Amino acid sequence: MEDIPGPAPRADGGAGAVAAAGGLHAYQLRLHATYGPLVRFQLPGAQRAVSVADPVLLEATAHLDKRPERLFAFLEPFFEAGNLQVLPASEHTPWRRVLLSVLAGRPSHERHFARFTELATELADHWEQQGGTGRPVALQKDLTTLSLRMIGVYALGGEAGDPQAAVAAFEEVLTEYLGRLYRVPAPGGQGDQGGPGDQERAVRAREALALLRGMVDRVVAAHRSGGRTDRSDLIGALVEAGERPARIRDTVMMTMLAAHHTTGVAVSWTLHLLGRHPEVAERVTAELDRVLGDRAAPAYADLRRLPYLEMVLKEAMRLFPPGPYGARETTAPLRLGAHEIPAGTTVFYPFWALHMNPAYWPDPERFLPERFAPDEVARRPRLAYVPFGLGPRSCEGAALAMAEAELVLAVLLKRLRLQPVPGHEVTPVERFVLWAADDIRMTVGPRTPA
Repeated sequence: MEDIPGPAPRADGGAGAVAAAGGLHAYQLRLHATYGPLVRFQLPGAQRAVSVADPVLLEATAHLDKRPERLFAFLEPFFEAGNLQVLPASEHTPWRRVLLSVLAGRPSHERHFARFTELATELADHWEQQGGTGRPVALQKDLTTLSLRMIGVYALGGEAGDPQAAVAAFEEVLTEYLGRLYRVPAPGGQGDQGGPGDQERAVRAREALALLRGMVDRVVAAHRSGGRTDRSDLIGALVEAGERPARIRDTVMMTMLAAHHTTGVAVSWTLHLLGRHPEVAERVTAELDRVLGDRAAPAYADLRRLPYLEMVLKEAMRLFPPGPYGARETTAPLRLGAHEIPAGTTVFYPFWALHMNPAYWPDPERFLPERFAPDEVARRPRLAYVPFGLGPRSCEGAALAMAEAELVLAVLLKRLRLQPVPGHEVTPVERFVLWAADDIRMTVGPRTPA
């Protein structure tokens, strides 16, 4: 591995370099811009690591089915029966099969589509009313709440108590435990490990985790009393598969965590980009008017008749991936191009850097939905675009997330006109996903169809 380019070793194991870059997402962009598509680097939680931002090289890793345990240790507080992100293949494969049977099936998507539409319409009503007061809306706050409500209705048997409180609690816990992994303590002052600031954050994280666990227990208890049995019932499917209660609670927690991030953040960044590219927004709304006519929302079958909307969403997820990185661990030597990677190496998937690779995405920082026209897609390697990961550990809810996001975008854009708030700066920051530091604030008004 020594012949792979990369930065000089650091005594802190790389944590300082990550912190100096503003997070792991930005650090990966810097690494690959400096050293090329394959980089050897230090990563807290990994003794040996290589980062792969080339889709052809990624093909050689797509079969890997082991995640590095230390790298995902920050998620352990969410789980009681073991970290679901690092289950061995013998446990992960049957568990994943249950999740896919619920989350990936088109019939179950169709069964819940009417309720999804009601929830999206409620948000459009709220935004229109708020727009009438002259106050801007906070996209990420409202859309992550909507996403959590949707996954509650879809797979958990009902809404998860107070969705806004749940979203805030997830952020509190993730910020604390990610900070423990990557933060470099400064000597003296409140930023020290064990100092007053850390103690206060730890207390808030414990309180947030207790809130989430109580919420999950109420979801599971309500499900038992309701006795749901349809095929889109995740808890019921896990019970039928023989999973123990603690594993079921852990799966509910993970589903809530993953689902509210994916859809809400993807839709937020899409609306942000459309607000800054009105010519693209006009083309999207023209397609919606043409396909939907006077209808305020699409039917499930209409989604396939909205190809430009899908292209816009995909381009937004290229620029701001819902899951910005992944990782696997080699269990045997692996050949990556001209390099031999030993067993026990962390193979890092920097999705953001991969999506910004100029060899496959010319002028990569430009927002250009036409990149996802069928002929353009056919010219690229299949792993040039991996917003939901790859291989046997990819996101089980990818198909559901896309259907939800396209529906929400269609409902909001058909009815409302969203514009950036003058002077409001939108800055991506690392909060497990690519979040906006001070949310994404936009003004909202009614839209008159062309």
